Amino acid sequence: MISPDTPFQYLIAILAFIVAIGVLVAVHEFGHFWVARRLGMRVLRFSIGFGKPIWSRTSRKDGVEYVIASLPLGGYVKLLDEREGNVPASEAAGAFNRQPVWKRIAVLLAGPAFNLVFAVLMYWVLFVAGVPALKPFIGEVTPDSIAAEAGLQKGDQIVAVGGANVETLEAATLGILEDLVDDGTIDVRVRGADGAERALRFVAGDRARDLTEPEKLFPGLGFKIGAPDVPAIVASVTDGSAGARAGLEPGDRIVGFDGEPIEHFGQLQRLVMQKPDQPATLQIERQGQRLEVPLTLDSAEVDGKRVGRIGVSADQQALFALQKYGPFAAIGHAADKTWNMSVFTLQIVGRILTGDVSLKAISGPISIAETTGFAARQGWRTFLSTLAIISISLGILNLLPIPILDGGQVVYQLAELVKGRPVSERALLLGQQIGIAMLLLMMTVAFYNDIARHLN
Repeated sequence: MISPDTPFQYLIAILAFIVAIGVLVAVHEFGHFWVARRLGMRVLRFSIGFGKPIWSRTSRKDGVEYVIASLPLGGYVKLLDEREGNVPASEAAGAFNRQPVWKRIAVLLAGPAFNLVFAVLMYWVLFVAGVPALKPFIGEVTPDSIAAEAGLQKGDQIVAVGGANVETLEAATLGILEDLVDDGTIDVRVRGADGAERALRFVAGDRARDLTEPEKLFPGLGFKIGAPDVPAIVASVTDGSAGARAGLEPGDRIVGFDGEPIEHFGQLQRLVMQKPDQPATLQIERQGQRLEVPLTLDSAEVDGKRVGRIGVSADQQALFALQKYGPFAAIGHAADKTWNMSVFTLQIVGRILTGDVSLKAISGPISIAETTGFAARQGWRTFLSTLAIISISLGILNLLPIPILDGGQVVYQLAELVKGRPVSERALLLGQQIGIAMLLLMMTVAFYNDIARHLN
């Protein structure tokens, strides 16, 4: 759980959530709108948000009313439809209900399709710009845990899960979840600190379902993600920082901090964070000479706490896999990633319905707001990646055969195609009531999970 700790961070979370939902709903509804127009249907209104309009404009060319409403958490496209009121005979040809079934299905599927296309676009931008993704290195391993019994060791790097090679922590996490819910076991291949590879099997057994709860996977298996020890050799110095003012240079090896020996960069970070805005003395090695470097540390706010900063970084390229491709190659990689994430989302939804994945895996608007807020604070790459993931989820969930969603409406159209006549109004009304009840149940579970996570 990534919780904001300050009022400003709460504000960022709220604004990021509104922006994310507004953009993704606009994309979804624009899909319906664009395809309906291309297929000759009359669009009456295109609204971003619900409730009282705060801005509206009616096009003189085609009579479409464009609206931005006061509640930005949603939106809709209103099509001309004889089932919703009297339609002049001169306009009846453009009514939704008068269209062939295939056209109606095309309009309904366009919203989810545009969400998936949007995700491809976001991943394309990221892959062209370059995404440094953390590699799956293992930190501490809990004694007598599932991971320890399998033979996992600190410093191992996961290189394959379920027979599929993985380069990033994200890919390894998704692979572990997918393999776990299959049969309660996880087959991984790891590369040790000595470079040798080993095949391991994690056996979760009847604990598998519990491990699908948020933030339970790695702790439940018994290990933490952690970078291998990186030598405390300065790779770069931030201009104007404490390190720059003290005269530190790239290539300097920091061997001591206030007299305490430094063996790796992580140890230096922990010591520096404990002394915000305080004086300290570094012991460094430069061109074979040992020097004493006095300095006053800077500080920064991290998760609501003041921590020390020195303004130097180590060479951590070995910890990251740079995912960067040319403009054309990035299209294939972006489409492949969107496809894999879509399949994974469908699998998780299916496993929730069968009881193999905990209901606690369902997140509500509070968790989504916290995630988007955190992503916004981390930078544009993280925010775009989060938008892509939420867009995929929105697209896939709208395809579920729940009457009030696009997927449920497609089922109605297919039923009409089979029967040769429209579904009765009674069946439509009953389906709508069932759909609303199902959505309310899902929302209740999601809100309960969000609140329970905070209480815990």
